[in-house]
Amino acid sequence: MKIDGQSFSVNGMSYTIRSAELRDAAELSAVRLQIDGETEYMDRCRGEGIIAAAGFEQLIQTDSENLRNLFLVAETNQRIVGFARCEGSVLSRLAHKVDFGVCVLREFWGYAIGRELLKAAVSWGDSTGVRKIALHVLETNSKAIRLYEQLGFEQEGLLRDDKRLSDGLYYNTVVMGRLAP
Repeated sequence: MKIDGQSFSVNGMSYTIRSAELRDAAELSAVRLQIDGETEYMDRCRGEGIIAAAGFEQLIQTDSENLRNLFLVAETNQRIVGFARCEGSVLSRLAHKVDFGVCVLREFWGYAIGRELLKAAVSWGDSTGVRKIALHVLETNSKAIRLYEQLGFEQEGLLRDDKRLSDGLYYNTVVMGRLAP
């Protein structure tokens, strides 16, 4: 599904949150690769699970046509600096919920881009009858957990020793969800 774009200005930087378009595919592939190398909060290490431009084109096409999917990008000065997706299921027992994921280039942290991507996804979900938005977040990502809680998400569970990071230690993943009001 597609939504109308919104503009924001935070800490002197202006950016737009809008639906992804096919022309974004190559840049999204590069942005995702860069983000994977900037933080251990993502599931992948840099170079793992690469999605080429053609893969992003397919995701964008599918998400644009599916009423239970949403693909958003954050753009400043014609540059994509982050993105978020909500992915629903065609299975009737899961059709009421979507899974949410978000990522922002490190140099653009601190401009509320992740917050605005999440708020746009929550607003879309509420307006389209999505009953639940679910997500997973690494236990050490306390800033993201606080943000999710501020926007109505609750901790629903813990996946113990779910991820092994570069320090060789295992970390838990927090399962969170938000039910529509």
